[in-house]
Amino acid sequence: MSELATAAGDLSSTRTVQAYEDLRNLIISGHFQPNVRLTDAELTGLLDVSRGTVRAVTARLVSEGYLTSEPHRGVRTRIFTVEEAVEILEAREILESALAGKAAERATDEELEDLAATCEQMATAEYDRQEAEYSRLNRHFHKVVRDSARQPTLSGFTDQLLYALVMRQYRSLTRKHPRRDALNEHRAILYALQTRNPEAASAAMRHHVASARRALLAASNPEGLTVVVEDTPHTGVSA
Repeated sequence: MSELATAAGDLSSTRTVQAYEDLRNLIISGHFQPNVRLTDAELTGLLDVSRGTVRAVTARLVSEGYLTSEPHRGVRTRIFTVEEAVEILEAREILESALAGKAAERATDEELEDLAATCEQMATAEYDRQEAEYSRLNRHFHKVVRDSARQPTLSGFTDQLLYALVMRQYRSLTRKHPRRDALNEHRAILYALQTRNPEAASAAMRHHVASARRALLAASNPEGLTVVVEDTPHTGVSA
């Protein structure tokens, strides 16, 4: 069987699905820096899969925008232009605010309890200066809001934005993380959801995401956002 056929066959295998999830999570979590070349040899060892499986997985991630392909040179992690970054950040404001409005109508009591507990844990992580834990909790908060909206189409569009990669590339390492008002913004979203107020939930989420966008822009120089390509990987991203 040819290598191409093997890769195609691997696409539907459980091991390939797991390898895809593992590599995607590594990219999102900041294991790799932006614009870094990933070799087949490196990935086969990292994921413990065959070369054909690696190629099937990276082809899918290229098609989804997580990686870029270079003829005869393999793949690289994605790097975003300033224009692409701003467009993604603005699109996220629209999509997540719409999802928050729906979540106010459809969230279960269990989901609201999860969000409330997450806010309390975020407060503890912020007080203890556990940036990575705060970022993990932040991602969980936003995921629960998206899931509780029960709008798979909108959620799918949001997932396709690659927002976490943009934040990781452009977030200033010299600024306080999380942002000073970020936790209170999460609490405002939670209150709007708890009181079943779609308009308030949508407005609170849009304010929160817009504030994150403005913070990124404020960290830029007069010619645009500064690309972060240092050797020390980030371990978390928060809005």
